Amino acid sequence: MSVSAFWVKWLLRIYPPLFFQRIWVQSLSADFKQARVKINKSLITSNYNNSIFGGTIFSATDPFYPVMVHQVFIKKGYNVLVWSKSSQILFVKPGNTDLFFEAILDDAHISEIEHIINTEGKHTYFFDIEIKNKAGEVCAAVTNEVYIRNLNFLAPEDGK
Repeated sequence: MSVSAFWVKWLLRIYPPLFFQRIWVQSLSADFKQARVKINKSLITSNYNNSIFGGTIFSATDPFYPVMVHQVFIKKGYNVLVWSKSSQILFVKPGNTDLFFEAILDDAHISEIEHIINTEGKHTYFFDIEIKNKAGEVCAAVTNEVYIRNLNFLAPEDGK
């Protein structure tokens, strides 16, 4: 279902797994190619060492690329299935302040994915995200593997 970026931004803001971990969508572009996200450091999100829980950081990155890819392709007229297949995180330094990241889909990503789902029917794509503190220092690096399937793809018949 195609929806406006305004509504998706607000739905993600109040979505309980993000809301209760104090993850706030600051902006989502109308074309779904850029999202800015803030992870608020608070009593609820702080661990024993007074830094943001690793699980909070990790879960903050989970929904954005699948939602963005899905909406971009729905708006292009595709019937697609998109979901997070796997993720990997590297904690670089403690998140002792609020943390920030951007999820960006550029035209090269979109063109590559479109070509592959039109020729092979499905694809997994890896997106990298750097989570930074207020000073702009990288605190964590996440790689999200996103699965995309073109539900209208018809494989060519073998030898016919």
